[in-house]
Parts: sequence; C-alpha cells; structure tokens
Amino acid sequence: MIEKVLSNRNMKQACARVVSNGGSAGVDGMTTIMLNEHFRVQGGQLATTVHEGSYRPKAILGVAIPKSNGKTRLLGIPTVEDRLLQQAVHQEMMPLFEVEFKAHSYGFRPKRNAQQAVQRAQHHINEGYQHIVDIDLRSFFDEVDHCKLLQLLYRKVKCPATLRLIRQWLRAPILVKGKLVKRRKGVPQGSPLSPLLSNIMLHELDRELEWKGLRYVRYADDFSIYLKSKREARKVGNSIFLFLKNRLKLPINRAKSGIRRPLQFTLLGYGFVSTYIKGERGKYQLVAEEGSWLSLKQRLKAITRKTSPTTLRERIRQLKEVQRGWLNYFRMASMTGKLIAIDGWVRNRLRYCIWKHWKKPERRRKNLMRLGVDSDHAYAWSRTRKGGWAVAQSPILITTITLKRLAAKGYEAMLDHYKKVAPHLNEPLYTRPVRTVV
Repeated sequence: MIEKVLSNRNMKQACARVVSNGGSAGVDGMTTIMLNEHFRVQGGQLATTVHEGSYRPKAILGVAIPKSNGKTRLLGIPTVEDRLLQQAVHQEMMPLFEVEFKAHSYGFRPKRNAQQAVQRAQHHINEGYQHIVDIDLRSFFDEVDHCKLLQLLYRKVKCPATLRLIRQWLRAPILVKGKLVKRRKGVPQGSPLSPLLSNIMLHELDRELEWKGLRYVRYADDFSIYLKSKREARKVGNSIFLFLKNRLKLPINRAKSGIRRPLQFTLLGYGFVSTYIKGERGKYQLVAEEGSWLSLKQRLKAITRKTSPTTLRERIRQLKEVQRGWLNYFRMASMTGKLIAIDGWVRNRLRYCIWKHWKKPERRRKNLMRLGVDSDHAYAWSRTRKGGWAVAQSPILITTITLKRLAAKGYEAMLDHYKKVAPHLNEPLYTRPVRTVV
C-alpha cells in the first residue's frame, strides 16, 4: 500500500486537497499557501524518507476552541507536511473500509450528511419507535484506545510501513501552552485521518447494533437507538454501555446519556415536535432546537452591532453568508413563524445602524428628504427625542428605509431563502405529469 500512498498522482491529489481545505499552520509555521512550492521542491525527499523508515512526524499544535456550553475543546493541528501525508494515506484507505461501513452511519462519509441522519431518526420515531436510547461518549476523540484501533486497522491494512506511519501520528506529542505533552490514547481533532479512524473504531459498535437487530442512527460519535418500550430501552442501553466499556474501552458521559422521548430528544441541532395534524397521532416534525436559534441570533447581533465600523453593503453581505449557511443546514425544519419574527428584528437593527450612521440632525433631515419625506416631516423626524431603537421601529424609518430599498442593497429575508431550499415547501423534481401536446 505504501507505494500507492506515495505515488506521484496520489500525492498531488492530497496536496491539492490540503491546500483547498486551508486551515492554520502547525508548530513549524508553514501555511497551506506555501505547501505547493514546498511539495514541488521537497516532495521527492519526503517520499524517500518514508520509504527508508526515517520519517518522523512533528509535534501537534494544541489549540483550545470554545464550545457552545462555555467549555473548550482541544484541537490538534498537525504540520502542513504531516497533513499532506495523512491525506494521502486517507485517500488509499477510505475505499478499503467504506465498502464495509453500515448504511445507518452518516458522519464523514462520501454522499452522506447530517440531514440524512436526522431524516432517518424522524422515520424511526414516526414508525412508533419512540423510546430513544441516547448515549453520549465522553471526549471520544481523546479517549480512543491506540492498541484497539491498530488491531482493527490490521484487518484491512497489511502494509507494515503504512501502519507504522499511523502509529507515529497517533503517538506524536501535542504542544499545549509551550509544553510538549505525551499522548497514549486519542486521535487529534484537526487531522485529515481522524474522521476515518473514528469511523473504523465505531464501526464495531454498528456491527453490534445490527447483530442485535436494532434500529439506530450514528453520525460520528453521536448515536441513538430507537425502541418501542421503555423496558426494552433499558435492557438495550445497559448492554451497549457494557459493550462500549469492555470491548471498545470508551467511557460514557452518564449525565448526558439516558432514555428520551421525542419531545426531550435532540439530534445534531434538530428537535422533534408533534405535527398536530387531524387524524395523525404519534407523528413528529422537525424543528431547530432553542440553542441553535440562540447561537444564530448572537451571530446576527454581532454583525448588526451599531458601533461596528462597517458599511451597510458589507453588513448585508455578512448577514447573507451566515443566514444562508444556517438555513441550508436547518432546511428540513418547520420554522416559518420564527423566521418572520427574526427577519423583522434584523431589518430593525439594520435601520438602527443606518440612523446611527447619519449621526447629526441636519444630515438625517437631508437623507430623509432624499428618501421621499416632505421637508416639514423630515425636519420634525430628524430632531425626534426617541432613542435609536425606538426610531428603527417607528414610521420614521419603516416608511423610508423599506424592504424594497434594503433589497436594492442586496438584502434577502431569511424567509425568502427558506422557501427556496426547504424540501417540504417545494415540489420534488420530476413529480409533475408530463403534458402531451396533441
């Protein structure tokens, strides 16, 4: 396998992939922009050192990134050169394991995504499997047992040189706050190889669940099992707990694990609520959970902060980028009412920013007249004693800085984009009967 990994074609593909992915520099300071030139000059020498067995990976740069719950997650960033080799190994290993991965595993796999996982969960719930065993693995990427992982790799990868490379990457020390820390377990989050290694590890869990004939959904280390009774859920939950502890040596976060009902269950940012359709009982529709709405509102609030020295067009560009990304992810959720409210709130904040930018009364008077207000009203409104937020919601700005004028600057309401991308609001392709002209 090592010859295929180090082939010129495979290494060029890996180099292009690492450059396109971007990311931060490692401990050596080399950026992805510098990789193409480095590979052109040093690519042959790098392949030779790997062939000879003299290659040694550099230390991993540890960076703490904030989590939504206020805690931090340690992200391990290998050097760009190490990422190049890891990507090359990933490209050759992925086809070997992909053919064995189960259908209900959706994370870090080609042509699979989080929305498919959520849809599968909704399907199980709507079929009556409404007692959900929700298990949270505690710091999964930091707890992976190296010996167990290497044993699983050896089933498919018989090349000693490739296995030696992977073992070296797993054991590479991590630089945290200027100190090198040894690693005896875990896979670094930030490595191109980590998603595949995590799926290889948890594929054993998939096999166990399918052997038991259970309905489940797994996206990376997030997995849930769907059953029809609480008694059965308790029995299955205990057996899977023992399997993870004894066979895979993975700890479980007991505080975040348990047996849920659909209304208390969330999956990948989605929640489940009753449909309230006459004649349909026990059916659930998808919504965005409250935490997802709060994080969205915080990001929109930061963009539309009145004290930020940003032009209106730049604010609208940033808004569009955040809103479209969020809606494309949550496009399957029902949220029309909430989007109407948040669109109105965002437009008022934009109006507040514009009013703040005008600053002085005379400038406000002239701008209001340019927007079609007569001179008397423009004079009176420009000298109002209302606060900026009250003005933004008053006829002073609602009748002048209209939705049409904002749209001319590039603004698009979230509701309008949602109507374009939501699958339940749009007719699926190729469903209309073909008309024959006689």
